[in-house]
Amino acid sequence: MTKSTMGTKLPRKLEQKMQIVGEQIRLARLRRNLSIAQVAERATCSPLTVSRIEKGVPTVAIGIYLRVLYALQLDDDILLLAKEDTMGKALQDLSLKKRERASKKE
Repeated sequence: MTKSTMGTKLPRKLEQKMQIVGEQIRLARLRRNLSIAQVAERATCSPLTVSRIEKGVPTVAIGIYLRVLYALQLDDDILLLAKEDTMGKALQDLSLKKRERASKKE
């Protein structure tokens, strides 16, 4: 029996974010006046996969997203993911212990 991710449901917030990302990729493609078939050929995937990305289908592998972004010359955008991590930095700052100075010897 193989493991299937088709039945896995994302939280609504994540579904909405996937749809936004898909729409942004679609708009980038349209701004470049490229068809889905052209992007698919450049990204070495099927037109159906590009269409699924643009619809925000969550089962498309991140590697395919990267190839589509590369085909659109937007691959550097992936470096913006989790770049700031404001919450992580705040948590790290909270856990840092304050160093105390050694007492002066007399």
